[in-house]
Amino acid sequence: MDKFREYWNKPAHIAYLFIAPAMILLLLFNIIPLIASLVISTFDVSMTLNNARFIGLGNFVEAFHDSRFWNSMWVTIKWTLVEMPVQVVVALFLAALLTKNTWFNKFCRGVYFLPIICSATAVSIMWRIILNSNVGYITFLLNKLGFGKINFMNNPGVTFYVIVFMSVWKSFGISTIILVSAMQNVPRVLYEAAELDRAGKIRQFFSITLPGIAPSLWYVVMTRIIGSLQVFDIVYTTTGGGPNFTTETLVTYVYTRAFEVNRMGYATAVSECLFGLILIITICLYSRMLKQENE
Repeated sequence: MDKFREYWNKPAHIAYLFIAPAMILLLLFNIIPLIASLVISTFDVSMTLNNARFIGLGNFVEAFHDSRFWNSMWVTIKWTLVEMPVQVVVALFLAALLTKNTWFNKFCRGVYFLPIICSATAVSIMWRIILNSNVGYITFLLNKLGFGKINFMNNPGVTFYVIVFMSVWKSFGISTIILVSAMQNVPRVLYEAAELDRAGKIRQFFSITLPGIAPSLWYVVMTRIIGSLQVFDIVYTTTGGGPNFTTETLVTYVYTRAFEVNRMGYATAVSECLFGLILIITICLYSRMLKQENE
């Protein structure tokens, strides 16, 4: 018992006890499911995991020859290329306006953060009602202004961007708050020196603010890219991937394959492709961030 107590009294050893709960949760809910999904992706199996048939890389080969898979891949990439820059630019602009701790700025921060705590389902239902072609308030106003009755939810050329707008509206608040916090930590003396040199607000923003908040900005960019690549709830509850699969992302495609077509093995293989895409992008961005910090 004395040897046991002596062993765990050492800081290097007792530390393992403190991190053990987190490691156990990580093992149970991340590592083991990841390994299990890799195994399941090599089988032709239903959702109930009955009558499993090993097919190796057959699911991946089928996915690469599936036009609907490539369509969902393109929609996911397009979503990321549109949603992430728009949200980051909006968050940067608003953060620059709301940096000072006035009562009005604090009120605006709270208002902008409210959509974050709302569920995606509630947000989707709200916007579906507002944009409904028959009873929607916005469509009613546009019709009165002479634009005609616009069907925002069933127009292949419009619906995608409407859903992107909903996603940005729901989540830009958290990005704004993060950037506001980062901007408030930039030393004020730098701005005072710039004002003495007669540098304008725009020059101060690009020469002082952006370099000063670079780590936080990289964090926002990385998390928004990862979130955009995994978008599901707001798409599924508004369009379900329609019209004509123009809003079907990889995650919605995985859902339909797994729970509507009952092909768990194939759906898992598609999800592994998404995992590989996110992993590659994250490694590239993280490497670029570290390189910039070292420079």
